[in-house]
Amino acid sequence: MLGISLLATAAAGGASLPRKGEPPITAQTQRSGGPVDPDQAKLQFDTADLSFEVLPETEQLKGLAVLVFTAKAPIDKLVIDLDRNLGPSAIAIDGKKLAPADWANPEGRLTIKLPRTYAAGEHVQATIAYGGTPHVAVNAPWDDGVVWSKTKDGRLWFATTDEGYGCDILWPCLDFPQGEPGKVDLHITIPKGLKAPSNGVFKGVDTEADGRETWNWEVKHPNTYAIALNVAPYEVISGDYKSRFGNTIPMFYWYLPGEEEQAKKLFAEFAPTLDFFESNVGPYPFGDEKVGVVETPHLGMEHQTINAYGNGYKKAPEGFDWLFQHEFSHEWFGNQVTAANWDDYWIHEGYGEYMQPAYGLWREGFARYATMMDDQRNKIENRVPIVRGRWITEEEVYEPTKGGPGGDIYYKGAWMLHTLRWLIGDKAFWDVTRLEVYGRPDPKPGNFTPRFGSTREYEDFVRQVTGKDYDWFFNVYLRQAALPELVEARSGDQLHLFWLTNDKTPFPMPIEISVDDKVMKVEMPDGTATVDVPAAAHVVIDPYARVLKRSRAVEDYQAGRRRP
Repeated sequence: MLGISLLATAAAGGASLPRKGEPPITAQTQRSGGPVDPDQAKLQFDTADLSFEVLPETEQLKGLAVLVFTAKAPIDKLVIDLDRNLGPSAIAIDGKKLAPADWANPEGRLTIKLPRTYAAGEHVQATIAYGGTPHVAVNAPWDDGVVWSKTKDGRLWFATTDEGYGCDILWPCLDFPQGEPGKVDLHITIPKGLKAPSNGVFKGVDTEADGRETWNWEVKHPNTYAIALNVAPYEVISGDYKSRFGNTIPMFYWYLPGEEEQAKKLFAEFAPTLDFFESNVGPYPFGDEKVGVVETPHLGMEHQTINAYGNGYKKAPEGFDWLFQHEFSHEWFGNQVTAANWDDYWIHEGYGEYMQPAYGLWREGFARYATMMDDQRNKIENRVPIVRGRWITEEEVYEPTKGGPGGDIYYKGAWMLHTLRWLIGDKAFWDVTRLEVYGRPDPKPGNFTPRFGSTREYEDFVRQVTGKDYDWFFNVYLRQAALPELVEARSGDQLHLFWLTNDKTPFPMPIEISVDDKVMKVEMPDGTATVDVPAAAHVVIDPYARVLKRSRAVEDYQAGRRRP
């Protein structure tokens, strides 16, 4: 009864509909990740029960969140992230309603005074009623918020996305990567005649007294930014995938009416894409829930078990939908293994980007792979190191205007993986990848759960699998902005090669050379090599582009594109 009365008090009203970018959010709400607040570090987030009412007439949300935490150290207050545009309007602790003086949320970091001190190991339940006008995204998914849109026949098409700004623009949460709750129950109340596909396992639809419907879902270990609301007059295609690991995985695609033929073609990509990942990486991480994809009024996002798709069914020469494949890759790289610190974001996006050419290689062979890798190579900018060795926010990584490496976490990360794969060999590469994703070499359905990863741990996995130290490799590609440059010089019957790095440290990267169409691998243990080559021979360095290195041609190309 307490929850019902609290929900009724959630904010409502509003004189006019918000425009894109409204209402404005604070710097605190725009911040996701970075150094963890000391009071939040004392909390283990056990469960969240989240009720949402989607109110399209006023473009508002009402919410009721029941959050359960375990104290890891004595606590006398809760510090929870929530956009101040959403209140809250009422709070109860362990069923006892608090006075408004017991909480404050001036900048989007809700601080709740507890009625007593909770000892380490004790549980505390916070029930928070909130609501109002959520921030409307300007250009989702490159910025965050809600998207109020319409189908072609004028019906509601609504979606949320919050990877950059974080979960607090939608619900009260711990807005840093390791703030994941162990389980979330979702109850999404929407106008009659619409559907609300969301995360995890479908738990049925309840019909309310006023005719609206509440869609219920349950998801385990969701990424903090993974919780997503999607509302439209969806139709659905479903089927089962018989996994090579012996389990059966339900698959669903929710799409807009009138697109059945396109939807069927996209759905036909689900099973072979799933087989690629299971063949090379390992079991689909959420096989006991579902593979879920939903059509959205923005390009896409890796919302756990309900990936957003907005690519418009565009055709591509590689023969598969890159957007679907990329977002689906994040079920392994982002949702199963999550970077504990946004500084290690390349684990999500470098792998996520590399999986498209890797899939091209698996489907069609080297020519397709090389074509796709070449396209990525031309986008690498090398302005900022990918990894900077400190706790930073999502936007400090993703946004070049805030000093971040931006697109390099995708393209440079992918090319680093391409080079690593050649350097250590296919088997070792996929063995390392498997360890990074699952934390073990022998993943099977039921013997792993989502985990957190880091760059340092990844380096340890490479060392574990290969028996060799590759610090030199990661220090140059991840911790330096500039790429290594391979300098070559011909002198009579000799070819001299040496690597130049930004800090002038040895870079013992081997290289292939083609001499009169005969390819040989040249070891360079101290970063230099001299090879006997006939003076008249035709020599091509790195003929198959195995190694990520400086290219003055690419730099000139990029400079030309930047000129007005």
